Amino acid sequence: MEREKVVVGLSGGVDSSVAALLLKKQGYEVIGVTMQTWDPEGGGELNHGTPILEDARRVADYLGIPHYVMDFHQEFKQYVVDYFTEEYLKGRTPNPCVVCNRWVKWEALLARSADFGARLVATGHYARIERLPNGRLAVRRAASQAKDQTYALYNLTQDQLAHTLMPVGGMDKEEIREIAQKAGIPVADKPDSQEICFIPDKDYAGFIKRYTGASVPRGEFVDKDGRVLGHHKGIIHYTVGQRKGLDLAMGHPVFVTAIRPDKNQVVIGESEDVFTKSLRCSNLNWMAMDGLRGEAARVNAKIRYAHKGAACTIREAGEDTVECVFDEPVRAVTPGQAVVFYDGDCVAGGGIIL
Repeated sequence: MEREKVVVGLSGGVDSSVAALLLKKQGYEVIGVTMQTWDPEGGGELNHGTPILEDARRVADYLGIPHYVMDFHQEFKQYVVDYFTEEYLKGRTPNPCVVCNRWVKWEALLARSADFGARLVATGHYARIERLPNGRLAVRRAASQAKDQTYALYNLTQDQLAHTLMPVGGMDKEEIREIAQKAGIPVADKPDSQEICFIPDKDYAGFIKRYTGASVPRGEFVDKDGRVLGHHKGIIHYTVGQRKGLDLAMGHPVFVTAIRPDKNQVVIGESEDVFTKSLRCSNLNWMAMDGLRGEAARVNAKIRYAHKGAACTIREAGEDTVECVFDEPVRAVTPGQAVVFYDGDCVAGGGIIL
């Protein structure tokens, strides 16, 4: 009997390596693929000798599975880097992982997997896929709440979820490392990566200037009434809720409360000014539920990756737009970030904050 093929995205880390190991033990014909997306040191050009690639090769060799390197540079540039830089220049703060997951790690990888005769892809994400009583598929929070990655997966489609396996979502990091160590996987003790993959030095503003060649002029810091408080060094240096790096001598801590790209202004306020009870979002994707269909819904919403979530009511506010009203004010609602709605442990849907 022919074994079912599954393409595993091998990132060179321990999570995807253990995912490949577990699937092989479950009887799948595992094919390792490393996605070449971006090489900051090479100015965006592909580099076939990166540490990530070398680690992925070692893992594949050790597991005895075929390993391929695929060029996703154009997809990554279009859907992730161009989007990231354009959003910042508009005074917004995007989450590149959200679009990368939808359009590169899933959309593009699934399309290429057909070349291997595989209809399934698998990753080392900390999340679980569940079919709900209403027939829809949703990502469910990982067993490890500290590592849960469902926020960044809210944008996956029903078809993508139907062709996805997430073998490590039911484990915590310690279990995964223990499995890797016992199996002798070469990257068992490799530390996790924390930074945005294409900006390892975390100098977002410097990257945006180099990549786009855009002029980012200085402008005014103003209060909510428009009074000038000082001058900023360019809107790409700021995000809502920011306190550090403002270089404003106000005598007490102040915060960015809004960015006005049309006027090239950064609005400054007090701590209480950063809190709000509502937001609107668009570019919606529904997962556990098939839209609101004119009804309001009670959900728990996360307004950024590290946010613990807050109870709220969501309702339609126009075509492809939802209004979210929180029970209690939330801090630093940031245009460009994703807001993700949870029904219990499952992602109900989400969108991009306006």
